[in-house]
Amino acid sequence: MNKESIHKTFSIAMAFLVLLSTISFTMEKHYCGDTLIDVAIFSKVDSCCDMDATAITAVEKKSCCKEEIAVVKGQDNLKKATFDDLSFDQQVFLTTLYYSYLNLFEGLPEQVIPHKGYSPPNLVTDIQVLDQVFII
Repeated sequence: MNKESIHKTFSIAMAFLVLLSTISFTMEKHYCGDTLIDVAIFSKVDSCCDMDATAITAVEKKSCCKEEIAVVKGQDNLKKATFDDLSFDQQVFLTTLYYSYLNLFEGLPEQVIPHKGYSPPNLVTDIQVLDQVFII
């Protein structure tokens, strides 16, 4: 493998590592007794218990259903820098770099061709034959 392909592979792997380290999600599990009924990631679990009956009988008896919620928190202390956080030298450098890069892609002005409307004179004699100058 050459150096360029290794560099691209490493760059893509690092980008995915940053993406995966900043994702947060919640995993919910619903149990009825000791039996796992439903597992949901990014959504609510389906309950096997009747909610109205559970609300009414909550005072009278304990429900057999239980839910476990596991929250996986992603990294959220990433450094967010603005242009004003840079030093003056860095701001000048970035501004000139941006300006010079922007001017790279400007279109060229229309070139002026001075002899565009000029027609050559009529030849009376062949100058090369007259002066006996021939290309060999």
